[in-house]
Amino acid sequence: MMLLHPHIQKKVHEEIDRVIGSDRVPTIEDQSKMPYTSAVIHEVQRYGNILPIALLHMTYRNTNIQGFDIPKGTTIIPNLTSVLKDKTIWKKPYQFYPEHFMDSEGNFVKNETFIPFSAGRRICVGEQLARMNLFIFFTSLLQRFEFRIPDDQPSPRHDPVFIFSYYPNPFQVCCSER
Repeated sequence: MMLLHPHIQKKVHEEIDRVIGSDRVPTIEDQSKMPYTSAVIHEVQRYGNILPIALLHMTYRNTNIQGFDIPKGTTIIPNLTSVLKDKTIWKKPYQFYPEHFMDSEGNFVKNETFIPFSAGRRICVGEQLARMNLFIFFTSLLQRFEFRIPDDQPSPRHDPVFIFSYYPNPFQVCCSER
């Protein structure tokens, strides 16, 4: 996403320079002072959506959801994409738009329908660790490097490849020290 949206990468660089600088490594304590970077990371997860469906679940009792009767023992396959790309929830569901996670004052705002780790009692147990690692890894990389498309290469394709999960088509990247 940073290759395809260099203006967003530039804004992340500016926030990193302002909050962390270049003399120390990022820490999880920096996250609360970096609303734009947090919004970009969340939008990468929402837009990128590498797992479009959650693992299989089974109802343990008869239930009714929005008028639909679901008998006990029914196998359920949650469609996470239906929520992460819902046009009634997201202003620009099919565009990379970090402002989905920002309020009018520039503060980070988490949307309750943001569920890349699934939801409910079966949410990913590693969610908090993953969120911390995403912030540290992403911020550390962007603190030290600028990413761009090599001059002799086409822009990466937007459409992912799907097997069980989505992954990007092969592409090349040029990393320059900042």
